[in-house]
Amino acid sequence: MLHHTSLGVSDIERSAAFYDATLAALGYARVWDDIRPGQTGQAIGYGNPGGGDKLAIKHQSDGQRAPGPGFHLAFAAPNRQAVDQFYAAAIAHGGSDNGRPGLRSHYGEHYYAAFVIDPDGHALEAVFNSAE
Repeated sequence: MLHHTSLGVSDIERSAAFYDATLAALGYARVWDDIRPGQTGQAIGYGNPGGGDKLAIKHQSDGQRAPGPGFHLAFAAPNRQAVDQFYAAAIAHGGSDNGRPGLRSHYGEHYYAAFVIDPDGHALEAVFNSAE
């Protein structure tokens, strides 16, 4: 249904470090970038290596704010270890805890997820929903 999603970020370099690390833990990569220090309109796209972007972060120097309660992005993880690595990378790169890695049986028998908040306040999840 969705082609891609974009998030506004206040510091493109800080956010690039955060998303490079957290998405790499899930097997995703930076697939393009438009980094021009000091200029407006900078952005970075992430997706499957060699493919197009599914997530873009866009520098917004004025008025950037995350969507309110109830909104979050959930990234598919290839296994539980990737969920754990996503969480660790997020915390190490300026994110904050919003739910440590673990089973969430209220979402399903095999629903293993972690929840974090990125440096700009965007709520993110990594999930693996399969028996290992």
